[in-house]
Amino acid sequence: MAVATIELALTGFILVMLVAQIISLKAKVPYTLVLVFIGLGIAVVSTLPLLGANPVSDTVEQAISAIKSIYSGLVEGGLFVGLVVPPLIFEAMVHIKAPDLRAVIRPAIVLATVGVVIATAVGGLVLWQLTGLPLGISLLFAAIISPTDVVTVLEVFRRAKVPSKLTALMDTEAAFNDATAIVVFSIVLASMSLPSLQLAPAVASFGFATLGGAAIGLAAAFVARWIGRTFDDKTAKVILTIAAVYGSYVFATGLGTSGLIAVAVVGLYFGNVIMNVNITPEAKEAVLNFWQIAAFIGNSVAFLLIGFETNIVEISRYSVFILVAYLSVTVARAASVYPILAIFNQVGEKIPIAWSNVAMIGGMRGALSIALAASLSASAVISGSDFDVITSMALGVAFLSIVIQVPLLTQFLKKKFENQAKLDP
Repeated sequence: MAVATIELALTGFILVMLVAQIISLKAKVPYTLVLVFIGLGIAVVSTLPLLGANPVSDTVEQAISAIKSIYSGLVEGGLFVGLVVPPLIFEAMVHIKAPDLRAVIRPAIVLATVGVVIATAVGGLVLWQLTGLPLGISLLFAAIISPTDVVTVLEVFRRAKVPSKLTALMDTEAAFNDATAIVVFSIVLASMSLPSLQLAPAVASFGFATLGGAAIGLAAAFVARWIGRTFDDKTAKVILTIAAVYGSYVFATGLGTSGLIAVAVVGLYFGNVIMNVNITPEAKEAVLNFWQIAAFIGNSVAFLLIGFETNIVEISRYSVFILVAYLSVTVARAASVYPILAIFNQVGEKIPIAWSNVAMIGGMRGALSIALAASLSASAVISGSDFDVITSMALGVAFLSIVIQVPLLTQFLKKKFENQAKLDP
């Protein structure tokens, strides 16, 4: 790609972010929802014939083509998860405080692990029964669509008085279920080339990925704390966090463990230990501001991707599959959220039914599912027709979950929490 084209793409991307943010602030609509519709609009415009050749229309066409080319490179090249997702996870986890985490850590982790397995099994079985798709394909789609996206939820949370423990519950679940979903997806995909699923190796692989990722994240955080004691410069502190986040991700992924869990642990350690000792207020502010901007950019990339990749023709072609898939995902979410949180409500943490409802409605799907679906293009065990069905369902469900559930969640929070200053149990 020519340098001028890259500059054009970056300029267009920044302009889109600015326009989306202005619309979001003026209309009081979640930024992520605006991004999805802008991305969809750009995708639709790019398929229409231009009204005559002129410098303006040619420039617009080049910018759209350049942006879509960069997106295709990120997703098809496998760079999306490694570049875009870590800032989102780190920025969310660094704000979770230890008391809130201790109060919700058990239900959050169970939702992010057992809950993902339950959702994959239930969603896959429902989809298999209702559509007639092969069981393996149904389970693979269910694994792809199982991770929830906390970014949109937090956008809605900022407009309501939501208990900090509820925010910690949703943050922690989303950070860890991203990693769990990738592991489950890999296990299901690998099993499709085998006569039968080998349960013991699958459980061992899952345990190694999760525990190994957590251990590497903790080790990276310890090293960052030790190095950080030797200087006070705020720019150096920012660079240290960048090294810790991406270093832990790369190292964990290289060893076959979960890089996303490593990043989540690094974020928790920074937020509760490193940010409270041996750091000046100026350096702390610089670090938090940097990651807020990084997460904003990552957020923009992720949700524009949903709009860009949503092909109206393909969506309409597979509309029945998409509607059934959305139904199966909804049933699967309910099957995992309500029983798990009800159990914890009885044996320990007091979890109001309103929190369970928020977790249910807030189980929106994001760009990670689309990236996982796109990665199947390199798989030898997935046919071209199955790939088209899976990617169309992933895009359609992600789009529907954002468009339908964001307004529902906004109204629910307004009704339940608007007049209550604090509802922590």
